[in-house]
Amino acid sequence: MTTRRAFLKATGAVGLGAMVLPTFSAHAAPRRPAGNPLHPTPTTLWYPAPADEAKIIEQGLPIGNGRLGALAGGGVEKDFLYLTDVTLWTGEINDTPDGDGQLPYDPTHFGTFSLLAKLCVEMLGHAGATEYRRELDLSNGLVTTRYTHGGRRYRREIFASHPDDVVIVRLAGPDQSGTISLAGAHGEPTTGDAAHTAAVFTGSFANTLAYSGVVTAFSPDGTVQVDGATLSFTGCSDLVIVFSGGTNYVPDTSIGFIDPLAEPAAIALEKAAVRAGADALVRTHVADYREKYDRQKVDLGRSTDAQRAMDTWTRLRARAASTTPDPELEASYLQFGRYLAITGSRDHLPINLQGLWLSNNNPDWYSDYHTDINIQMNYWLADRAALPDTFDALANYCVAQLPAWTNTTRSVYQDPRNRFRNTNNRVAGWAVAFSTNIYGGSGWWWHPGGNAWLCMSLFEHYEYTLDRDYLAKIYPLLKGACEFWEARLVETPQGLVDDHDWSPEHGPQDARGLTYTQELVHNLFGKYRIATDVLRRDRAYGRRMSALRDRLYLPEVSPRTGMLQEWMSPDDLGETTHRHLSPLVGFFPGDRVNRDDSPAALIEGVEQHLITRGMESFGWGLAWRAACWARLKDADRAYELVLKVIRPSVDHANGTAPNFFDMYSFGDSSTFQIDANLGAPAAMLEMLLYARPGVIELLPALPDAWRTGSATGIGARGGFSVDLAWQDGKVTSATVRSVGGTETEVRSGGWTKRIRLRKGQSVTLRP
Repeated sequence: MTTRRAFLKATGAVGLGAMVLPTFSAHAAPRRPAGNPLHPTPTTLWYPAPADEAKIIEQGLPIGNGRLGALAGGGVEKDFLYLTDVTLWTGEINDTPDGDGQLPYDPTHFGTFSLLAKLCVEMLGHAGATEYRRELDLSNGLVTTRYTHGGRRYRREIFASHPDDVVIVRLAGPDQSGTISLAGAHGEPTTGDAAHTAAVFTGSFANTLAYSGVVTAFSPDGTVQVDGATLSFTGCSDLVIVFSGGTNYVPDTSIGFIDPLAEPAAIALEKAAVRAGADALVRTHVADYREKYDRQKVDLGRSTDAQRAMDTWTRLRARAASTTPDPELEASYLQFGRYLAITGSRDHLPINLQGLWLSNNNPDWYSDYHTDINIQMNYWLADRAALPDTFDALANYCVAQLPAWTNTTRSVYQDPRNRFRNTNNRVAGWAVAFSTNIYGGSGWWWHPGGNAWLCMSLFEHYEYTLDRDYLAKIYPLLKGACEFWEARLVETPQGLVDDHDWSPEHGPQDARGLTYTQELVHNLFGKYRIATDVLRRDRAYGRRMSALRDRLYLPEVSPRTGMLQEWMSPDDLGETTHRHLSPLVGFFPGDRVNRDDSPAALIEGVEQHLITRGMESFGWGLAWRAACWARLKDADRAYELVLKVIRPSVDHANGTAPNFFDMYSFGDSSTFQIDANLGAPAAMLEMLLYARPGVIELLPALPDAWRTGSATGIGARGGFSVDLAWQDGKVTSATVRSVGGTETEVRSGGWTKRIRLRKGQSVTLRP
């Protein structure tokens, strides 16, 4: 097997940050900030009752530090946390095709993400509590429960600290007594460890992934002791419960992504042994969290006092039943998306279909990484929402997986049973299937366009940051994808086209020249050429890719349907109202097709395609539609689609659960899928600002409901950040800051202004 280091050395990525391998390992105590970093007037989601454990995925409140995640229930007599580690996966490299030349898609060979543990805190003496309130504080990154019992006030704070790399449960209030239990989610026995005042479990999977979970507790008063396999506490006024857990996963192909020498239990015990005071732990977490959260403020207008007084679930239902806007609710939905990005995507694996939050060990689609929209949509928000560093998890994941993806492509892609193989019998570079896991493996059907779409996302992040070191890190991915497509393209009278392929996820499976892949490959070749020029590397090959791009067949508008064609056919060969907008990938998130440069007929074809697809879908389908309508400057339709994402999910319908999670309906059941939670906020920001290199357009699709407001820190491609304020639908000021960009045109309605800045400079414009 080619080692990851040898592969990266051969492709020029060593020494440019590509070898950073985040793992579950010991670390030094973090700096403890002084002062009180808590936001005094936070944005909160709140509820008058605990979560129903049977509905934990819809009612539990999420916390996370990018590696550890939990859903908190908020019960008084019995509180519970469903805990995950982002690396807790079954499965393997999965490089042996099935009988049809495709890759297995099952929990054994492909694998599945699963729960790590369940933590329970019981205080049976607190039955009959009153004045109960449970809330998720988006501004400070805290889940808090407050109640009164026996005339005395109690408060619980729960958070996942990134600096300390643990989950903390803090119980504040007089004379508290109870028990703490920890259960592994896969039947592992828990044992008491009196020496560390801890309860511990360990386990392993058939793929040799080892894992462990540890809970400890301490208090400045009262007592905490080990009682069998549980911890008991008595007479505590400020109890701190600490959970740590992890696995021996490492993002390194050369050792099969698993470090056999790592000892997760020992590491977890060391991490759980924090002895900073409760206030110091909270300050450390909040300061770290707010450094990211405070980069963007969004004001879409003021809601009524009556709306503000409602609990979150009542408010969601009231908004759906009324034509009266609730702009603060809509802004909080956007900020909830940012909260999920901060808590779900730090310096470990990227956000999968459910992020860090599970209710069982059998998540739908194995909670995998879908490469035909879902993982890409999960990262539309990062740069727009002033969270560019949360994108690193996706880039690092792709870099780490690349050697395995490359080896599998070269060894089995040309399997004669693979209906998507290259008919010219050439293969090079790398490809993935529709689903990927964390062990270099793919699953389900081969997805030729997946590599180009991943590269579109990776390069777009560069367009926001203009970070040359980052571009060098992803360069092997761009080049390898180009090599794959150079080998795959087929010559036809219409130009170079994709070989036998499938437009996700409907229609014929043996079509050539799909609009979806033609657009993605056009984007890939063009962006790769830019990368070779910026890095001054492989420039002759970059010119060759430009020449191939010029020979690509590009999509047309059907004379029969008036839509932008999805296939090289005037007929609609699939489902007319299909959830995917695959043929519009060159319009959004790409922008080869755009209102400035494209023929009017092509834009009309895009619009007709959107009209035909309709205004109903799953949450992520609505988010994609909203972003497209924003690009068309149709504020009414874009806003209508955002509201449909936010509408409450009742009786398993598509929509938003009480805890703001997006629910994907199966009719008589539903499942949480995170992409709409991140895609819809991205569409909302796209309604406020549309940027592509060379152009920043202000308020392109502002709905009447948001006629007066402001937003700070909106990322703009070309290397800029924008603070924006508007009154009665008109821009009153726009401050443009350079994060590396030097020149762009700013537009607002019919007003334009060309600006030139140096990195770090800013200018305030008043159209």
